[in-house]
Amino acid sequence: VASESESAYYDARNFKVIGTLALNAEQPFSRIPDEYKDTLRKELWDLGLNSAGIAVRFATDTKTLRVKWKSHNSFNMNHMTATGIRGLDLYTLQDDSTWTFLNSARPNLHKAVTTAKLASNLPDKGMREYMLYLSLYDGVDSLEIGVDSLAHISAGNVNLPVCEKPIVMYGTSILQGGCATRPGMAHTNIIQRKLNREVINLGFSGNARLDLPIAQLMASVDAACYVIDPLPNCTSDILKERLAEFYKIIRQARPQTPIIFVESPLFPIMRFDEEVNNTITEKNATLRSIYDGFAAAGDTNIYYFKGEDVFSGNPELTVDNYHLTDYGFTLFAEKLIPVINKAIK
Repeated sequence: VASESESAYYDARNFKVIGTLALNAEQPFSRIPDEYKDTLRKELWDLGLNSAGIAVRFATDTKTLRVKWKSHNSFNMNHMTATGIRGLDLYTLQDDSTWTFLNSARPNLHKAVTTAKLASNLPDKGMREYMLYLSLYDGVDSLEIGVDSLAHISAGNVNLPVCEKPIVMYGTSILQGGCATRPGMAHTNIIQRKLNREVINLGFSGNARLDLPIAQLMASVDAACYVIDPLPNCTSDILKERLAEFYKIIRQARPQTPIIFVESPLFPIMRFDEEVNNTITEKNATLRSIYDGFAAAGDTNIYYFKGEDVFSGNPELTVDNYHLTDYGFTLFAEKLIPVINKAIK
């Protein structure tokens, strides 16, 4: 086994980067192409630099695996773990083509640059396939993968997750991954592994307000389906003002691609806050009315996901009555996957 001093580090951009629409962006591991910078609100652009949903696919026969990365903002939040905000998460492909968790890389809380060991004493098995998820609530300015000095490393030989026709998901802080304990537990990443199909995470914390340039960005992707899930950041007035045009932009560019509309979850706080209960109930009713209009106009490639299906009455799935725990994300993914499968098939 090679010692630490014998490790060789490789720029992760040399391998296969998935989950981004901006492979050639000036900022490494950005989610949004540079040409959108002047057309998006600053808040959206800055959030687009968060690396939520981005992963690096590679293969190596190393016995010891390390990573070295620099966080873009190095910030913290009081309701989400540092491993979820700006850590990394490693999965490996099994013989049955499913992904299994190997380890998470915990960030240095006092410095922007972290070096972490993710695996050691790995059994000899030739080239293993890996997927390394990047941070959910921070950007990654640089990322290197460290392997034994004599080990081989490549972009991988298996096209999993399948990257042709990705699933494009748009939404709020929840969709971005708040408050998963580590990147792999965001429901978008769970869905990606379960379906073995690339997912594009267009979650924008606090800022999913149906900005039309985002619809144009989504429409630029030859997707398997689109998931539209912005209600926690929208008012009923915003839905009435913008959703039809947002939908129209996508539908005119992609007339046959399925679109899934997602209601706001019925958050636990609704049981105890009458104003929140009334607001969410009204927004969901507004979405349903607009959706029914699309269906009445003849669109047969639209699907509807009810907010009551997310929690199914279970109040123990959030950190703060809104943002999900890992358990909440797991159940959300399990409920949404059949709808996605139906839409795609």
